Formats: sequence, structure tokens, C-alpha cells
Amino acid sequence: MVILFDEFHLPENVYDIIFATEQQAIVAKLLISEMKKNGAMMGKSEMSVFANALHEGVNVEITKPGPVMRKERTKMSYNKRQFYDRILTPMKGMGMIDYDLYKKQYFISDKFQKDMIRIGLMWNKEVNKQNLSAN
Repeated sequence: MVILFDEFHLPENVYDIIFATEQQAIVAKLLISEMKKNGAMMGKSEMSVFANALHEGVNVEITKPGPVMRKERTKMSYNKRQFYDRILTPMKGMGMIDYDLYKKQYFISDKFQKDMIRIGLMWNKEVNKQNLSAN
């Protein structure tokens, strides 16, 4: 997955940086919130129940931008297949969520944060690399 951002216009939350649409960011935030309620993990059947609930529609609170920020409750649905393809799979691929094959449990992971640090260190190494071919 590609993450494009402007350092001068970083959004307030990480979901808006990672996901392309506001709806995807909301669904990802709902997923992490649900996982936190369950001790930072969910089984396969619990994940399926969550995806089905999204498919049928859930009430969410959205902050509307403008001169005066206001919160608005609305019903939102998200296709079950798209949830797996556009939310869960990318979050697993980026290391935000991991899956234990033996326990058949999804859990919130810190691999994403570690990878971001590793990428920063790689960039630092590149910037500080001596240009030996100029001699």
C-alpha cells in the first residue's frame, strides 16, 4: 500500500493519512475501536460478525468541517467484501493488525510503528551516505 502525505498538511489522525477516503478511515477506526473493546484482539467469527454489521449498516458520529466544527450522527454501511479487501488486508500488510494462525485471532500490532522507524532510519542512512563515485 502506498502512503502519500504532505508534511505541512498532516491530518490529526493516522487513519486519514493511510486511507484514501473518509469512509475507509471511519471503518478502520471502527475496527480498531471494536478490537480494543475485545482486549485488542478478535477471532475470525467475531471479525465476520463485525463485517456483517458494517454491511447491514452502523450508526457513526462524523465531525463536519466548517467555521464551526459539529458532530453529526449518520448511518453508514460498508460492503463486507470491500471491508476485507480495502481495510483489513491493507492493515495486515502494513503491520497495524496481525493474525495468529494457531489461535485464529486478529490482534492489534506494533509492527507498523516499528516499520515507520525503520524507514526513517533507512532515509537517514541514505542522506548521510558518502558519495564515493564523485572521486
